[in-house]
Amino acid sequence: MPTEIENLNPNVYSKCKERPITKEDIDESIPDPFDTREIFDLIRNINDPEHPLTLEELRVVEEDLIKVHNDCDEVFVNFTPTIPHCSMATLIGLSIRVKLLRSLPPRFKVTVEITPGTHASENAVNKQLADKERVAAAMENKHLAEVINQCIALKDAETGLLVP
Repeated sequence: MPTEIENLNPNVYSKCKERPITKEDIDESIPDPFDTREIFDLIRNINDPEHPLTLEELRVVEEDLIKVHNDCDEVFVNFTPTIPHCSMATLIGLSIRVKLLRSLPPRFKVTVEITPGTHASENAVNKQLADKERVAAAMENKHLAEVINQCIALKDAETGLLVP
């Protein structure tokens, strides 16, 4: 991993409002299939590995780039690195993938890819993210697993510190 920050001045965007919880959301007797907003809510607060910002604040993840197919238990997420030569793209994609694999029922097939045309090495990164064995091996690497766990850890809204 590079020791210098590649994108010193990223564009920062405002976060969207939290989704209001309805009576139907709470009622366990009503079927509640996953939707794009629910998936977005799971990944929007992933921490960027280089900046004290979330992937939502950097517009690396957007609800419009998520597809959910409940009928065949598939979730597809495109993400957009802040710069075309971002060396953190694989780490960001791994963080998204791990967060979803840990959060969703195991019946779901999760696909995470770079938004087409937004990264110089998109095919290579997509190939790595699609390789289950590589993802599993990455999570066995103690240092890499620690970095990913820091990315997907929640931060306290007031202090900005990671919540244990």
